Parts: sequence; C-alpha cells; structure tokens
Amino acid sequence: MRYLGIDFGEKRIGYAVSDDAGSIAFPRTTLRNDPMLMEQLAAVIEREAIGAIVVGDTRAFGGAANPVTESAERFMQLLRDETGLTVEPAWEAGSSIEASRYAPDGDGHDDAAAAAVILQRFLDMHPRA
Repeated sequence: MRYLGIDFGEKRIGYAVSDDAGSIAFPRTTLRNDPMLMEQLAAVIEREAIGAIVVGDTRAFGGAANPVTESAERFMQLLRDETGLTVEPAWEAGSSIEASRYAPDGDGHDDAAAAAVILQRFLDMHPRA
C-alpha cells in the first residue's frame, strides 16, 4: 500500500509518498494551504494510488499542544471526511531539523523533506510483512 505523508503548516504543507510496499518515503513538493488544497490533495491521492495518509503530529517533545495543534487536528478530520481514507498521526518533533541536514546549501527548510522524515518514521514503526 502507498502512503501519503504530510507536514502540516497553516501557510503551506509539504508532502511525501511511499513506495508501493510502504517501506520507503520520497519527498514530493510543497502546496499552499489555501482553498485549493483539498482539491490538489485529492488529485495526488488519485494519481499516486494512495491507500492511507500520515500527518505529522504537531505536539512538542513532551506531548504538549502548540498553537498549530488544533488546526492540524481539524485538518486531519477534514482529510478523513473528504477522502474516506485512514489518517494516522505520526510523531513530527524535530522533523524539520532532521530534514534540513539533507537540504541543499542555502535552503535550510524543505517542507516536502520534513514530510518524508515524518512518513519514514511512521513506516519504520509500522513495518509491513
């Protein structure tokens, strides 16, 4: 099964897609978080034959909510309602820092790479038989 991984932000979201076996995450691109977002994600889900979605849990290392947590949780519910797919949260803390290690010089933040880190963490924690 292929997974869609999302690094949620109130202004933009990065996304990544797994291979068919659900074992390796590949960064794709960043989309604006605007009224066209759900339509764009629906097209990605269809084109990539996505079977489930993983969204970064925006909570801090200690589990405390932050200013984005409520928006991210509403977004996850909207994804469930609009797509009918399973939407799972995945630990996101530190994903942007980890992703920045692989960014080209001068490009310290890459939302798609952060989405790939989030998705890969989820895949590693949920191995397929």
